[in-house]
Amino acid sequence: MKLAVFGKRFETEYIDAITGLLDMLVIRGHDLLVGERFSRFLNEIGIALPAKAEIFHDHTEIEGADVMISIGGDGTLLDTLGVIRDKDIPVLGINTGRLGFLSNIPTDEIGQAIDALENKEYKIDERSLIKVDCPDLTDIDFPYALNEVTIHKKEDASMVTVDAYKDDKFINTYWADGLIVATPTGSTAYSLSCGGPIVMPGSENFILTPIAPHNLNVRPLVVPNDCKIRLRAEGRAEEFLLTLDSHSYSLKAGAQVVLSTAAFRMKLIDMEDQHFFQTIRNKLLWGIDRRN
Repeated sequence: MKLAVFGKRFETEYIDAITGLLDMLVIRGHDLLVGERFSRFLNEIGIALPAKAEIFHDHTEIEGADVMISIGGDGTLLDTLGVIRDKDIPVLGINTGRLGFLSNIPTDEIGQAIDALENKEYKIDERSLIKVDCPDLTDIDFPYALNEVTIHKKEDASMVTVDAYKDDKFINTYWADGLIVATPTGSTAYSLSCGGPIVMPGSENFILTPIAPHNLNVRPLVVPNDCKIRLRAEGRAEEFLLTLDSHSYSLKAGAQVVLSTAAFRMKLIDMEDQHFFQTIRNKLLWGIDRRN
């Protein structure tokens, strides 16, 4: 197989595991493409790349890859979206971060995961994406998000007022620190921390979650994702922030943002014994009594 490897800095406790992973892939005859920034980090910490490994710099240089291996936390896996884009390359997430909702293979299970990859004993979990259309922003290179799109105030600004529409039907004017529009994947991320519901992947929904709303009666709202969500931000400030996952852009007051479901999906690789309810039980500690 041709495997692309994308990653970020990790703690020294993972050096042996990642060294073992790279050695395993070479011994088993796989062709490797390694992200340029990640390769520099590996060199800094004394991990030598295999001689036959090729370096890629951006999404134009990973054609033909069968799988992308993401090494890091959920933030790293989110960043792989900008690399694979619409190339239909499935992603295997190896967790060297903290929570690991998306990057869900612990380093002590790397061997089993590679065995499953080679034997095709895994599941493909397709996740919907949000597409962003905003004529006022010309510097968005890749206008898609896996977790959420958020309009929020800048640090020194007062509340933002966001008018929200489902297609042409007015939903509400949100007076708040911001408004999150999340996918089911993003329901366990920023939206959850602001009181939003957990939505099972594959539910084909958008979740609208206000951030610190002025009116406490305004609650999160779940709508089908076969529509367009139109947002317009106003307020005392001249600019706000539009954030796509972890990438932020300045948004002028009065600018209109239209959100819709992308025509392609991100494919995540899960082991056959993994499922969503198991993940949230483990990560959110459901059923565990901390008093014991």
